[in-house]
Amino acid sequence: MPQKEVIVTRKIQLLIGSDDPVVRADTWATLRMWRHICFRAANYIFTHHFLQEQVKEIMYINDDMKIKLTDMRKDADGILTTSKMNSTYQVLSSKFKGDLPMTILGTLNNLLVTKYNSERTAYQKGERSVRNYKRTIPIPLPPSAFRKMTLVEKGNYYTFSVYGLHFQTYFGSDYTDKRVMWERYLNGEYKLGISSIKIEKSKIFLLAVFKFPKEYRELNPELIAEASLSLEVPIILRFQSKRYEIGTKEDFLYRRVAIQHARSRIQRSLKYCRAKNGMKRQKQRLHAFAEKELNYVNNKLHLYSKMLVDMCVKLNAGTLVLERQEEKEEYAKVDEFLLRNWSYHGLKEKIRYKAEQAGIKVISE
Repeated sequence: MPQKEVIVTRKIQLLIGSDDPVVRADTWATLRMWRHICFRAANYIFTHHFLQEQVKEIMYINDDMKIKLTDMRKDADGILTTSKMNSTYQVLSSKFKGDLPMTILGTLNNLLVTKYNSERTAYQKGERSVRNYKRTIPIPLPPSAFRKMTLVEKGNYYTFSVYGLHFQTYFGSDYTDKRVMWERYLNGEYKLGISSIKIEKSKIFLLAVFKFPKEYRELNPELIAEASLSLEVPIILRFQSKRYEIGTKEDFLYRRVAIQHARSRIQRSLKYCRAKNGMKRQKQRLHAFAEKELNYVNNKLHLYSKMLVDMCVKLNAGTLVLERQEEKEEYAKVDEFLLRNWSYHGLKEKIRYKAEQAGIKVISE
């Protein structure tokens, strides 16, 4: 059976590994400072690399001048004193060295320079604008940042440290997914990639990236399954003379619209409510319902796409055709109701991602 490396991300809640209020306050302050520096550093990286690319564009005054964005010590036409990637690392080092571990900045620099290089053609053609990172950016961590992994058998959790900050895992009631992957990483079955710590409101999460080889069945590419995506029935799968339906209108659309109507009722009642501690507190329930809808839709799309791919694997179909998809998407763009409630793009992306992991070729017509 062929093997390929699968990369998955799991969101694991972290608790601060101390009950001392001073230590807890210092940990929170350190994490917030690191996050703010990463936010500034990320925008520095993209700005500097974009400006370096534009130097060649603004040098049109002298046509005889040759410019290359390379190290001048290695190329006579080079204008940089170091490599392109190292140029931004030096900028970050001069501004933030001593404020947070440089391995974090080095990891951030490597990730974003790679991201910029993959998008630079679109920037040069003017097809997209330069990325702008928000203050909520996760803090990237290389695998070497995790130290002193210890299992606390009494509490059934793990403790570890990250550059002097102590944490403990909280898996909740999950015994089949995140906890198992974490244990397999510690046993050496899985590898840990570049992960990150994310702060969401008053909670800390580890976005752990696991890498492992996955064996999948050798599917027959000549066996073709056809899937139709719609709002009436989320997915209709046709294979040979059989027809399978995944999801229902009542299960997806009606419940989603019910959440929207609940949010609308709260919105209409806001003018009769006293603000108390400001508009943010007054609109708290409104934002909560908006988040409920997003979570509900995302969960359903994951479920439907998984059921579709699992069914294709069971039928041994190596090719999946999304029929009349482009035609339906064009129609949805002019229909306000469809555009608002049919999450076809998210469903397509999840189908492609899961199909690729299973070794299924996806064709969109």
